[in-house]
Amino acid sequence: MSRLHPGDLAPDFCLLDHDGNEVTARSLRGQRVVLYFYPEDDTPGCTREACQFNDERAALADLGVAIYGVSPDGAASHQAFRAAYGLTFPLLSDPEKGVMAAYGAYGEKLNYGKTIMGVIRSTFVISPDGVIEHAWYGIKTEGHAARVRKALS
Repeated sequence: MSRLHPGDLAPDFCLLDHDGNEVTARSLRGQRVVLYFYPEDDTPGCTREACQFNDERAALADLGVAIYGVSPDGAASHQAFRAAYGLTFPLLSDPEKGVMAAYGAYGEKLNYGKTIMGVIRSTFVISPDGVIEHAWYGIKTEGHAARVRKALS
């Protein structure tokens, strides 16, 4: 698994959002973006992370930063997750995990002491010209969204 670092070009992608609309890396150019990868909708850690990013959304928007979450879940799951927790940013579906792999957010990880293949909770800040500004891998959810905001302030 190859990890991305600040200064690397963000990998191209084309994913569907919660409403079935295509979102591409190119369509995000011209704005700063937080792109975060998480394992599954409506699980405790993923819910905590999503709600914390939602809480930081206005502060990040004031900094000119948009938030996008990515998981393997489909549009129906994303719609239910957004509705259940009042999430106001787009969720993208990567069922084949190809985009996750390109960002180094899918691969071997430890789960309760056992090595498995899975989504590696990761967050990236992408510049308006498509370059990685910050990359965090294997993050802990508690307080992460606030740390991302502070890194951008």
